Amino acid sequence: MNAAVVTVGDELLVGDTENTNATWLCDRLDVRGVRVRRVTVVPDEVSEIARVVNEYRAEYDAVIVTGGLGPTHDDVTMEGVAAAFGRGLVENEAAAAWLAERGYSGDDLAAETTHLPADCRPLPNEAGVAPGAVVESVYVLPGVPAEMKAMFELVEDEFAGTLTHVLTVDVDEPESELLDRIASLRERFDVRVGSYPGEVVTVKITAESEAEAERAAAWVRERADAVEDESA
Repeated sequence: MNAAVVTVGDELLVGDTENTNATWLCDRLDVRGVRVRRVTVVPDEVSEIARVVNEYRAEYDAVIVTGGLGPTHDDVTMEGVAAAFGRGLVENEAAAAWLAERGYSGDDLAAETTHLPADCRPLPNEAGVAPGAVVESVYVLPGVPAEMKAMFELVEDEFAGTLTHVLTVDVDEPESELLDRIASLRERFDVRVGSYPGEVVTVKITAESEAEAERAAAWVRERADAVEDESA
């Protein structure tokens, strides 16, 4: 399963708010074997949200959109997602009923609170007020981290892919000197390889087969100045 994560908010683009939602979602999806192919930040603009969601829903199995839910002037995510599907926003009776059960009447909420894309599946906000929605393969979640996490956990089982095995080998050599060996590693084994320099170079090996990951890691240790893990 391939997915894209779209985070909405001008505050993210100017650096006022750290994009922790994207990091958290990528981690949870990775654990479930879902490959995140894109992480994109878009402004609070209907046209930009619609354009990106429309592109990604055609390319990937699922799209998760976070941020911009609610009744204020810059909460335009639902409108943007609806536009991506050529739909309008309509009063969602299920969302209104759920909020009523929690003690919210129509007088307590702005009218737009329960306006969701037509023919969507509403998602209750267990940690807040503004509901989310599922429109075909697009999941729309709040931007407040606690609300986003609680809502994602309601649909988490709908995300599944091929679980992978990850091994790392720390190498005490310049990254530039490892290029040929990394190229050979990719050719010899069915693995994905990343290299991350710091005090040492960490070679990250990802494979669907645990045995293949182990063989690839052993190959690196034999052909590079590998640093022994003193904690082992």
